[in-house]
Amino acid sequence: MQLPNRLKTPSFLQKLQWIADPVKYIENAVQEYPDIFTGEVIGFGDTLVFVNHPQAIKEILTNDRSTFVASSEVNRILQPIVGDYSLMMLDGESHKQRRQLLMPSFHGERMRAYGHLIINLTENIFSQLPLNKPFSALSTMQEISLQVILQAVFGFYEGERCQQLKHLIPTLVMELFRSPLISSFLFFPFLQRDLGSLTPWGKFLRLREQVDELLDAEIAERRKHLAADRIDILSLLMLARDEAGKQMTDRELHDELINLMISGHETTATVMAWGLYWLLKKPEISEKLLQELHSLGDSPDPMKIFQLPYLTAVCNEAMRIYPVSVMTLPRVVQEPVELLGHQLEPDTIVVGCIYLAHRRTDLYPQPEEFRPERFLERQFSPYEFLPFGGGARGCIGQALATFEMKLVLATILSKYQLGLADQRSERPQRRGVVIRPGNGVKIVITGQRMHQQSPTAMVTTPTL
Repeated sequence: MQLPNRLKTPSFLQKLQWIADPVKYIENAVQEYPDIFTGEVIGFGDTLVFVNHPQAIKEILTNDRSTFVASSEVNRILQPIVGDYSLMMLDGESHKQRRQLLMPSFHGERMRAYGHLIINLTENIFSQLPLNKPFSALSTMQEISLQVILQAVFGFYEGERCQQLKHLIPTLVMELFRSPLISSFLFFPFLQRDLGSLTPWGKFLRLREQVDELLDAEIAERRKHLAADRIDILSLLMLARDEAGKQMTDRELHDELINLMISGHETTATVMAWGLYWLLKKPEISEKLLQELHSLGDSPDPMKIFQLPYLTAVCNEAMRIYPVSVMTLPRVVQEPVELLGHQLEPDTIVVGCIYLAHRRTDLYPQPEEFRPERFLERQFSPYEFLPFGGGARGCIGQALATFEMKLVLATILSKYQLGLADQRSERPQRRGVVIRPGNGVKIVITGQRMHQQSPTAMVTTPTL
C-alpha cells in the first residue's frame, strides 16, 4: 500500500524511538514532512499516518462515522486497563448510546456541585504540606485528583473500602506507568504473561484484581441502597436509563469506573502540574493571574473562578504547549479518500497529531514560548486546539478536568507563596500513554498569602 511520506528510519528503530521518547520522534519527523507523514510505531496499529494540518484534522474528525471510523480494534492496547465494556472499547451505535448516557453527569449543575468539593480538597491537602521543603507538584496533584475521583466519581468519603482504594489506585497507576520500559508491556501483548507477583505484569494483574473486587462490592452494595439524591457520578450512572429504558449492567459500570479512574487520575494531575510549573516559571504571568483572582474577593463562587478569562487562557496555554496526549485516538479509513493531496486506501490508520498541531508556527507564533495572551487575542478552532482530542471520540471528562484544573490552580496560587525548587527546565516524558513532566515539577511553599496584601507583592521565588 502506498502511504504518504514514509519515514526512512528502519522500522525497528522507529518503534524503539516511539516507546522511549514519542515527542522527540514526532519532532524529528515533522522537520522532514511538515503536514503529514507515515511512521512505524507500536500500539494503535503499527503503521500510523500522522496529520497535523488543521483542515486535514477537521476532515478526519468530522467524517469519523463514514470515511474515517474510530474502531475499538485499534484501541486494543488499552483493553487490559479499561476492560471490554468501557466507552473507549465500544463502536458505532453502542458507543453513541453510551456517550449520551454519560454526558449529563459531566455538565451543567453537576459541575457547580463539585466546585466547593474541589476547592476544599485542595486546601486540605496543601495545608498538610511543610514550609520551605521541596516536594513534587505532580505527586501532590495526583493526590488531589485521586480525592476528586473518590468523592465526585465514586461517592467515597470514608470507610475501609475508601481507604483501600485510596492506596490501591495510585499504586496501580504507578506500577503500570512508572517508566517507559514498564509501560512497554502495553505495546507488546506477548509480554503480558502472568509469571508471578514479583514480575511487572503479574504485579499489575494482582493489583487490578484487588481494585476489581472493591469496585464490584461497592456496585453491589450501592444497588441495594441507591439514593436518588446522591450526586456522585457512580450513583448518577446507576440511575441513568437509555432511550429504551435500559440501565447499565454491573460489568459496564465497573469498566466505565476503571476508565474514569485511570484516565482521570493521571491526565488531570499531569495538566495541573504543567500549569503550576509554568506559573512559577513565569512570575509575570502569576502576577497577572493573581490580580484577576484578587478581583473576585475572598471565597469567590467556583463558577466565577471558572469563567475568569486570563485563568482560562493560562490553562489553555498549559495544555497547548505540552498536551497530555500527543495524538487523537486513531481512525480507520473506510473508503478511498484524498487527504492533503495523498490518496489513502481502506484500512489505513490515521491520527491527528495534537502535539504538532499545537506547535504550528502559522497558528502559534513562537510556539515554544508560554504566552497565555494568544488565547485572548484570537479564538482557535477545535481542529487547531484539541488537548482532549475531538469528534465522537473526544474525552468525555474534559469539562470536569478543565473545571478541576482551574479551581485547583486558582486555590493554590491565591493562598500560597510558591517557588520552583529546581530551576532546570521540565521536559516531557512518556508515562504509559500520557506525556508528563520528567522531573515531576519540584516546588516549595515559602508562606501563605494574606488577602489584604497586594497580590503583586506576594509573588516570590525562594533562594535555594
